[in-house]
Amino acid sequence: MSQRREHIYQPVVTWQGNFGQGTKNYKGYGRNHSISSPEKNELLVSSDPAFRGDPKLYNPEDLFVASLSGCHMLWYLHLCAEEGVVVESYVDRPLGVMVEGGGAPGSFASVTLRPEVKISAGDIDLAISLHQKAHAECFIANSVKTKIVLEPKIEHFL
Repeated sequence: MSQRREHIYQPVVTWQGNFGQGTKNYKGYGRNHSISSPEKNELLVSSDPAFRGDPKLYNPEDLFVASLSGCHMLWYLHLCAEEGVVVESYVDRPLGVMVEGGGAPGSFASVTLRPEVKISAGDIDLAISLHQKAHAECFIANSVKTKIVLEPKIEHFL
């Protein structure tokens, strides 16, 4: 039985949208903010443009989808390395669908991960099956109620 370990994450989120009157009215303040952490580059973020955000910046919804994708990828690469599947490239273009309205608070209905993986060694069927195992191990996927769909494509080349 493995020993329980706790990991702590403490990013700093700083609002940068006070144009002089704070949140006096909904249209009178900016949605831009930064995310920082010691020894990491600052990330500039806003809200989705549908909610008065800056369309040139990432928003929390982008980061949520990217977090699911990134966690899945890291687990997948780990499992491939353990199983002798040599991954040469990995690109995911995930699709997150958020729904709002109908009297309920907005939430993500689904996130579809669509990794395109090129391997140079190892069994292609094993490479495909490792996506399910990666999903089962992903810390972030295990922490959300959102439906996550896997649509991997594997190409074996020499």
